[in-house]
Amino acid sequence: MVSLVSGKARQKAVLSEEFERELTREVLRTELLRVRALIITGCVMILFLTSTYLIDPAIVNRIWRGTGGLVREYTLLAGFILFEVWVHSQIRRNLELDRDLPVIRRYIGALIETSLPTIILILQIRSMGASQALGFVLPLAYFIFIILSTLRLDFWLSTFTGFVAAAELLAVALYYNSANDAGEPLIYFHAVRSTIILICGVLAGAVGARLRRQFAASIAATTARDRVTNLFGQHVSPQVVERLMAEGTSAAGDLRRVAVMFVDFRGFTAGAQSRTPQEVVDRLDGAFAVLVDILDRQGGIVNKFLGDGFLALFGAPLEASDAAHRAVAAGREMLTAMDHINAQTSWPLRIGIGIHFGEVVAGNIGSPRRKEYTVIGDTVNFASRLEALNKEFGSQLLISASVREALGEDGEDAVALGEVTVRGYEQPVAVFQLG
Repeated sequence: MVSLVSGKARQKAVLSEEFERELTREVLRTELLRVRALIITGCVMILFLTSTYLIDPAIVNRIWRGTGGLVREYTLLAGFILFEVWVHSQIRRNLELDRDLPVIRRYIGALIETSLPTIILILQIRSMGASQALGFVLPLAYFIFIILSTLRLDFWLSTFTGFVAAAELLAVALYYNSANDAGEPLIYFHAVRSTIILICGVLAGAVGARLRRQFAASIAATTARDRVTNLFGQHVSPQVVERLMAEGTSAAGDLRRVAVMFVDFRGFTAGAQSRTPQEVVDRLDGAFAVLVDILDRQGGIVNKFLGDGFLALFGAPLEASDAAHRAVAAGREMLTAMDHINAQTSWPLRIGIGIHFGEVVAGNIGSPRRKEYTVIGDTVNFASRLEALNKEFGSQLLISASVREALGEDGEDAVALGEVTVRGYEQPVAVFQLG
């Protein structure tokens, strides 16, 4: 019991590490998108200023009192773009190293970015006056940073961005434009505007947090699905994967009653000698695709591919009270399917199937770096020996006495082959053939 609990704890720890790593990578990717958007925005603003100067130089004189003010804004925007390029390179580096950005660096970056409109606003106030500058377009630039802060996927960072924008705009407005022409204080006007900006920051944070939760849920599901696929192989049907994710699997070995099926292609090696490797692969893949599809429909899984054959399980990792019935139904369907395939090809294949029903130890076995779900026990060994007897009897589907007993009336067509000596077993065992 202790080993089982510790095994599950280790699995949860590994799963948690994988989840945190993937979530960090996803957050960094959205950060890259945000930084690119800011770089593009800075370039567009430079392009806009240049176009304005070329089209109507008189506006430059009215707004910036000559080219000196315009050059200062060029310098600020160029510095801002270079800063964002540096941030972009740091994020990419951390992404390659699977390492998150320090929290303090995020807040410092948000402070620097959001202060850009404030600095430009101060320059415009000095060149065109407080009332004109505060009523001009620049205070709206704060919303660019607040909207893009959503891509940080962090509630507090977006709220901090909104707070910085609101506080700096309010401070600048009160310092330079504390009263109107009639001498009436404008503190309420400026306070309400800054409050709206702060609220927008909070709302952006809420949206970012919601997106983060959705990303987290998606990554958690993907991580769990990848773990199941790694344990059970690519040949597990999507339906089985979903059930395994919902029900979970035991980390340590547990005792199960399962139906074990071995399938092997007869004479495949001899037929492959006269064909190209690509023809061999295509023929084998085509046959496997049909047989695995049958297993999926009957609730079985391929535990291992064994060259020109495979080991399939019914009743593990998901329990099935009718495991023997499912295995036999799958075996019968496989024979029919192969008959249809052979009628349409110049390379007919004959399969041998052996099915045994009994207890096995099932669990995740392997190294800490790579584990695989498998079953161990005499039931597996006997199923393999049973399949090999098809060569001796010229048959295609053999079952053990335990399978025959589990089938009940469904196995009335089974033909008893008597007590048969099986390699590796001292006592003869009863074997039955199904058509």
